[in-house]
Amino acid sequence: MNKIIAIVGMCGSGKSVACDILEEKGYKKVYFGGVTMDKLKEENLSVTPENEKMMREKLRSSLGMGAYAIILLPKIKELAETHNVVLDGLYSWEELKIIKEVFLDDLTTIAIIVDKNTRYERLSVRSVRPFTKEKAKERDISEIENIAKAGPIAYADYYVDNNKSIDEFRIRMDEILEDLDKGEAK
Repeated sequence: MNKIIAIVGMCGSGKSVACDILEEKGYKKVYFGGVTMDKLKEENLSVTPENEKMMREKLRSSLGMGAYAIILLPKIKELAETHNVVLDGLYSWEELKIIKEVFLDDLTTIAIIVDKNTRYERLSVRSVRPFTKEKAKERDISEIENIAKAGPIAYADYYVDNNKSIDEFRIRMDEILEDLDKGEAK
């Protein structure tokens, strides 16, 4: 079985950067947030933070807290047959349990962590879907209270401190991949 790495972290922590690094190394990405975007398009709704929140909560209300894992599991299985896979945006504890139940020790979680004020600053200036500090705080609280996002972060196999330089970020990612290649226990 190929490797499956789930990148977890709060909004603005650098999950996309970690995924980009893994894609550079040949991993195929499964973007959990893409489900939200697809569902918004299906319902002819614009992509706004409010609509995204509404759709995330709607999907989880109808399918449970593991909704995104349930929806994406066939795609993950298919890709994992021939490629290493990176999961971008696994959020809830239930999603992690569903994926872990299928892939067992082939799944590794990496949490990207960064100081809250640093995240808020980065979110305010990013080019894609920027957030004000207040919107970022609202999203944090909503994701912790309504989506059970903290569990996968707290229970991650590895942590990457993204308060430092991009070079240090890459070095830490390489260290983790070396551990995984050696088959070191998590």
